[in-house]
Amino acid sequence: MGNDVIKIGNCSGYYGDKLSAAKDMVEGGPIDVLTGDYLAELTMTILFNQKLQRGEDKGYVGTFLKQIKDVAETCKKNNIKIVTNAGGLNPSSMANEIINILKEMSIDLKVAYIDGDDLMPRLEELKDQGETFVNIDKNTNLDSTEHNLLTANAYLGAWGIKEALDEGADIVVCPRVTDAAVVIGPAAWKFKWKRTDFDELAGALAAGHIIECGCQATGGNYSFFEEVPSFINVGYPIAEIESDGSFTITKHPGTGGLVSVGTVTAQLLYEISSPAYINPDVISHFDTLEINQIGPDRVRVSGCRGSNPPGKHKVCINLATGYRNGMDLVLTGIDIEAKAKTITDTLFHSVGGKDQFDEVSVNLYRTDKKNPNSNEEAMATLSISVKSRNPDLVGRLFSAKIIELSLANYPGFFSAGTGKKPGPVISYWPALIDSKHIKEYVHVDGKTLEIEPTSQFQFEESYYQKQPVTIEPAPQGEMDEISFGRLFGARSGDKGGCANIGVWAKTDLAFSFLYNFLSVEKIKELMPDLNKFSIDRYELPNINSLNFYIHGILEDGVSSNNRMDGQAKSLGEYLRSKTISVPKIIIEEIKND
Repeated sequence: MGNDVIKIGNCSGYYGDKLSAAKDMVEGGPIDVLTGDYLAELTMTILFNQKLQRGEDKGYVGTFLKQIKDVAETCKKNNIKIVTNAGGLNPSSMANEIINILKEMSIDLKVAYIDGDDLMPRLEELKDQGETFVNIDKNTNLDSTEHNLLTANAYLGAWGIKEALDEGADIVVCPRVTDAAVVIGPAAWKFKWKRTDFDELAGALAAGHIIECGCQATGGNYSFFEEVPSFINVGYPIAEIESDGSFTITKHPGTGGLVSVGTVTAQLLYEISSPAYINPDVISHFDTLEINQIGPDRVRVSGCRGSNPPGKHKVCINLATGYRNGMDLVLTGIDIEAKAKTITDTLFHSVGGKDQFDEVSVNLYRTDKKNPNSNEEAMATLSISVKSRNPDLVGRLFSAKIIELSLANYPGFFSAGTGKKPGPVISYWPALIDSKHIKEYVHVDGKTLEIEPTSQFQFEESYYQKQPVTIEPAPQGEMDEISFGRLFGARSGDKGGCANIGVWAKTDLAFSFLYNFLSVEKIKELMPDLNKFSIDRYELPNINSLNFYIHGILEDGVSSNNRMDGQAKSLGEYLRSKTISVPKIIIEEIKND
């Protein structure tokens, strides 16, 4: 590891990411730290079910053990540290499994694990101390729900990871830490940052946020995908972090994908609300940083300012809120709406009416075209979904009732696939807890070390003067119509029950138009199905970007909503498909760029 930089490569953006990526990262070129991010809110319930089905010693990301076998020898040889949140709900058990694997392989690596995130055993105690676990999206007290709690995990920060590395750990197994913590911790360890080095920590937080989703920083899910030279063997991202918190995003040579100002900007905007990005260790102000291309597949990010973290930790609570079932039916040809009404009325009459269900969702998606040139162009989709706390109401009987109508209802009846699999509804409940209640522990070499949250040290408030950014007046002149996405990029994603759409312009001139054009009112005009939702607009003129935060569009999280795109991944491309009027000068500038 050099003195001036720490190279941190991430091999996973979710549970199910490319299995060979870990091996590719440690063998594809020099890195100092291998990280893996596996935990989304829904993943915690997957791991909970794993514990129920396989025993109390489970509840971790089992595929990571295969990756350990693939990389342990190389990591030992090249002194590469490993930091991952694959410990999930059972980091101690995973750590023991890794120790056993290393013994079998005769590889001497020190393993540490962190815990303290699991609040389930302490919920009643915490309530007695005044914690109400109010849903931050709905302002509802947890005691108001009658549903069963499955998991409750605080998002821990980076200082436990740093402490483990200080103690000589080679592998650090984490529970529910923030996604960026697995990057902040090694950087703080490398450069011996103090807790008050907020600017440096803010930079590392930005780096962690950019690489946490794997290939989304290196050309994956990128609006201008035609700019990506190859999608064969897309390289996973590497953050080369410097002592002042500045960093360069890159990938191993010879891999597919692309690292550009655009790919990095897109990922920086992914799944955020305010530009003040909150972490238990620092608040990173994304509206202060700069992004510059410094070479092929090398993008430098600098100047990020940081401030004191809040006095509360975020908590991810998952509830079992009932059961669901449904089916997507295909309607073809003429009289689409009449056909939809016929099947809907008949179905719910056959099952005893809609009122017996807790929730009924019927959505008609008009993908059919007038005078179609193919069978498929004549098709629309009717999506029917029901929810109930009574599993019998939404079980096999409901599915059977739909199938029974296949020869006794509208002409051309068939379903899209085999239908939606009946199963439980999991609701996400985001809450905050006073950081004084957080009890984080590092276990290494037979020792247990307690880690205090930064907010409990009562450090002096950190202030900074944000550099003013001048936004030119929107250009005038002759107008022309063009698809929004020919000029502007967008990336969208889920934030619990909410979603965001980050939008960016490639040039200052284009941004001056975007800034003045794309208001909340305009985005609702372009996307009228968003009219019923409250939307916040945030500005990041330093990177020619806007961010729109859409409240409640995903109901109670990914597993609870009935949208075709339950994670809001396509909202950005939906916006980009809209036709707008733009000054011709902007179109010409983009063409010549």
